[in-house]
Amino acid sequence: MAEAALAHPGLTVAHVCVLVAALLPIVCAGIAKAGFKGFDNRNPRDWLARQEGFRRRANAAQANSWEALPIFAAGVLTAIQTGAAQGRIDGLALTFIVARLLYVLSYVADWAALRTLVWSLGMGCSIALFLASLW
Repeated sequence: MAEAALAHPGLTVAHVCVLVAALLPIVCAGIAKAGFKGFDNRNPRDWLARQEGFRRRANAAQANSWEALPIFAAGVLTAIQTGAAQGRIDGLALTFIVARLLYVLSYVADWAALRTLVWSLGMGCSIALFLASLW
């Protein structure tokens, strides 16, 4: 039993990145709701849909963060299962997280061109994770 525990690598950087990616939409929702006195917790989705400016963009970043999560998580798991080098997996996962943080920042700040660029980088990392064992 002790040998099996020693052979298990435990949590990797990539695993932690999946957790961070899963928490990022919640951070976006917090940005949308922060400091607003009239937030309606009985019907938060309708309230968020009526918002304007950075609050509306933060809510949109939340939705996109949920959408980006499955392909990223599946990419990490696929890379691990297919035996890709752990350093490659961790590097792609970290790059994805940096891209997603920049994505949220650029979305909230209304920097559309940067948002598109970092979205593309993040999606590229997710796809690369699926192919990481090939190189």
